[in-house]
Amino acid sequence: MTTKTLNIALIGPTGFVGAAVLDELLSRGHTVTALARTPSKLAARKGLTVVQADVLDAGQVAAAVAKHDAVVNAYNPGWNHPDLYAEFRRGTDAILAGVKQSGVARVIVVGGAGSLFVAPGVQLVDTPNFLEHVPANIVPGAQAARDALTEIRKGTELDWSFLSPPALLAPGERRGRYRVGGEDLLMDGDKPAGISEKDLAVAIVDELEEPRHSRKRFTVAY
Repeated sequence: MTTKTLNIALIGPTGFVGAAVLDELLSRGHTVTALARTPSKLAARKGLTVVQADVLDAGQVAAAVAKHDAVVNAYNPGWNHPDLYAEFRRGTDAILAGVKQSGVARVIVVGGAGSLFVAPGVQLVDTPNFLEHVPANIVPGAQAARDALTEIRKGTELDWSFLSPPALLAPGERRGRYRVGGEDLLMDGDKPAGISEKDLAVAIVDELEEPRHSRKRFTVAY
């Protein structure tokens, strides 16, 4: 791993994944600028700067992330948002527009498992099993993340990576290890594989330190 200290802008630092990414970045000695609508939600920590910003405003995003080495986008408007699909897309579009305006090239986007393939041409989010077993409030977010990836792939300005977690993402310990996949859902025998939020964060910071998925989507799991 690199020993270079990175200056990372983090969007979504109080969320489930974003908070784990913040911990992982700071534990490795990197400096972090966290964009937060309510800065008081984040306690003071060594290496952390908190900037008040509305990520739905591309101009505010651009000003906050400028001059950083990379941006991690862990934005999620909340699974219970009444218009989750539209708000997810609106936020993601504004964030990416702001990153482009800022001149920062490198961005890692945390997406969802729904866009991973379970058969040729078949994405998880479109399967009856997904629609039957995933809470109805989450489905629009999975669809929005899938459609956001489609749009991201069309762009040429950013050096992006899109990380889809496995089907099972849950609180857990940090093992510091994982396996890497590409476009397909990773399995554990005959059932979907999983990972803790802490090790998903490990994978994100590993990708920042040693980029291996430039302009690619990848996934990780145990």
